[in-house]
Amino acid sequence: MHAMGEEQKICLNPAHEDLRRGYMTENPGTCTAELETKSGLKARAGSAGAWLAALRRGVRPFSGPVWQLVYGLYERLLERQVEAMPMPGHIGIILDGNRRHARASGMNDPEAIYHLGAAKLDEILAWTVDLGIRMVTLWVFSPDNLQRPEAEIGGIFEAAEAKMRALANAPYIQRHGVHIAVMGRRDLLPKALLEAIDAAEAATRNNRRITVTLAIGYGGREEITDAVRAFLADCAARGLSTEEAAVRISPEAIRRHLYLSDMPDPDLIIRTSGEVRLSGFMLWQSVHSELYFCDVNWPAMRRIDYLRAIRSFQRRDRRFGV
Repeated sequence: MHAMGEEQKICLNPAHEDLRRGYMTENPGTCTAELETKSGLKARAGSAGAWLAALRRGVRPFSGPVWQLVYGLYERLLERQVEAMPMPGHIGIILDGNRRHARASGMNDPEAIYHLGAAKLDEILAWTVDLGIRMVTLWVFSPDNLQRPEAEIGGIFEAAEAKMRALANAPYIQRHGVHIAVMGRRDLLPKALLEAIDAAEAATRNNRRITVTLAIGYGGREEITDAVRAFLADCAARGLSTEEAAVRISPEAIRRHLYLSDMPDPDLIIRTSGEVRLSGFMLWQSVHSELYFCDVNWPAMRRIDYLRAIRSFQRRDRRFGV
């Protein structure tokens, strides 16, 4: 995302004020939707995108409130289109672009950078509850990220720990029945973060309305490797030979040993920042997932970006290989 000169921020969605207040308490002075400057907003594909581009050219001379009105009308148009179609049951999101957003904004503190990204989770929760989506999985940290500078890794872990502790104690999480789950290699995580994860999972264990899974220390290759290892260990514990284990191996047998074996496959996977790859996210589960690549960096993701991704999913003809 290009650096913006004069930033304007507005709150566009009045729904779910308790979720919003929880976010605002942790992040005073911010709103739940970030409006790009008039020179930075790009119209997307389709008739609505062309309409917005024409409006953009027409309202340049007008003041901020007029542009805010146009932006709000476009968001409501998207919302009506999305609500008229079936929703994805499970959305996976690859949270990419924290560092690029920080560079564009002049931020240098790794902890502050990743706290900004962690705060976006509250908005995703509000949007997801709004739309009645039952499950969302967010990729926070991969084993490959351990190759980054120590200060940056520390910033990621500290932001994740603070967010997990906040989720464990947030009244709005309980009020909306949000269940928090975590998947990944826990042996890669520091003790303080593990304790925060345990607290969040325990505090939300009985919630059933929406499941938010955070993939921390997660890699798709590592998950499949660990599943095969667990399958072989199970066969050995039952006294089976290598040949007998080989006969029993199947996609379903491997699936039963994934980190969260009862998790449904994601219907839609969104990646922010404009990168066009999965990078190992849910390799086993994404075989039939629809993919959407969004050119906005994760901390700057807006509700209209979320709605556009869902609308794109709804317009596709899913055949599952048939």
